[in-house]
Amino acid sequence: MSVDAVGTTRRGRGARKAIRQKRDIKMLPALKRRLPLVEPMDLEQIERIDTASMSILEDVGVVFRDPIALSDWKKAGADVRGETVHLDRDLVRDLISTIPTAFTYHARNPTNNLPFGNDHAIFVPMTGAPFLRDLDDIRRNPTLDDLANFHKLSHMLPAIHSSAHHIVEPYDHPISQRHLRITYSSMKHSDKTFMGMTTSPKNAEDVMEMCAILFGEDYLETHPVCTGNCNGNSPLVWDETMLGAMRAFAKRNQPVLCSPFVLGGANTPASVAPTVAQLNAEALSALAYTQVIRKGAPAIYGHYLSTVSMKSGAPMAGTPEISLMNFMIGQMARYYEVPWRTSNTLGGAKTFDAQAGYESAMTMNATLMSGANYLWHSAGWNEAGMHCSMAKFVVDAEMCAMGYRMMEGVRWDDFDEAMQAVRDVGPGGHYLGHPHTLENFQRAFFMPEMFDNNSIEQWQAEGSIEIGERALILARSLLNEYEEPKLDDAKNEALLDYIARRESEIPAAEALNQTY
Repeated sequence: MSVDAVGTTRRGRGARKAIRQKRDIKMLPALKRRLPLVEPMDLEQIERIDTASMSILEDVGVVFRDPIALSDWKKAGADVRGETVHLDRDLVRDLISTIPTAFTYHARNPTNNLPFGNDHAIFVPMTGAPFLRDLDDIRRNPTLDDLANFHKLSHMLPAIHSSAHHIVEPYDHPISQRHLRITYSSMKHSDKTFMGMTTSPKNAEDVMEMCAILFGEDYLETHPVCTGNCNGNSPLVWDETMLGAMRAFAKRNQPVLCSPFVLGGANTPASVAPTVAQLNAEALSALAYTQVIRKGAPAIYGHYLSTVSMKSGAPMAGTPEISLMNFMIGQMARYYEVPWRTSNTLGGAKTFDAQAGYESAMTMNATLMSGANYLWHSAGWNEAGMHCSMAKFVVDAEMCAMGYRMMEGVRWDDFDEAMQAVRDVGPGGHYLGHPHTLENFQRAFFMPEMFDNNSIEQWQAEGSIEIGERALILARSLLNEYEEPKLDDAKNEALLDYIARRESEIPAAEALNQTY
């Protein structure tokens, strides 16, 4: 829903600018973690998982349903039997050793560049929701305007480091052409880094062509600007669609998330450690293939991680086992010295209720303490990913800012001044008017905008507004204040020309013949 459509008053550019100057929308730098990580496995257990995973790759093998990939593996020296590729552990280790341990994401606004990998992490919004809960908290099909609003919010929220791509699916545009408009919206409405659609090999190639227009063909060769995601079909299958998209990104030296899609107990064993062993094998097989495509191309150890209810078969979020697996996967990624991705603020609640908050908080604390680098689905996810909530989106972003502050660790730079304040105030005094407090109050303790900590009388006097309504008020305010970070005119025209040409070449009816 566009801002105009909900009846909010549009203000002049000057008025919006004046309001924006009062709100700090400057993106936070990439999070540099300074707290110890949770590492439940000792070295012997890490090596046990590694040995089990390598045995799966050697003895069971991984199916690559793609003739090009099978040919590539044969040339690389793998044991290919039909569609099943058996990978020698020494070959796998040799290949993954060429994946960069760290790199820098480059945005069209250089001030939004992001160091990535090792102890640096970034927060990326959710993607792929077929429904949204809009500015009136109504669950419905999204449009391109809705997608644009989420990209605008991503631009405005400091803790969000990326505009992602299809945060919600725009149903008012043909599926076969949708990737073009989604990519353009990611580029147009934010000058942060973004993701690229991998719904087919050709769609991924279109994304790369649009990136070449925006940044320059040669620039892509040496600068990661856009992230692709390739999901595996657990157990132990990679399909032609994902592998073709992987090639499109890796050939242009752009990072790919190699993400087994895990439903613990359904497509993995019903046990934590064996699930991690299988997932690890699947991820390693894809990571290794990125280096067959192009040695040295950036790649990210990925996964989508859920457990399945043994009562109903439904996927669950926020469970203790998911946290344990995140801790373990972090250890495995660091063992192989590759950056890794996880999923953040996941929830299965149908509305933005207490369940949504508990599940998301449980998940986020585990992802932060596990040392993940790419914290995807960091804003808006609810109903097991079936909808993105406007209200939850802005609250999740504030939660990310709180998590960011926690992982920065304890600040010691004002310790001596604060200890002097203890002497100045003495027994029975207070610190509210002390110079140290006046100088440090804004940064001393995180002050949430979305959480109400007033007395119940004050809360009632102000209308008894609960967090969901407060969040929607903030979302409307942010969208009113938004100012577009303008694309260069020539690049914008070139992008629109490319879209127009490709849309003329891709009939809308082709959606029926494409695999998504």
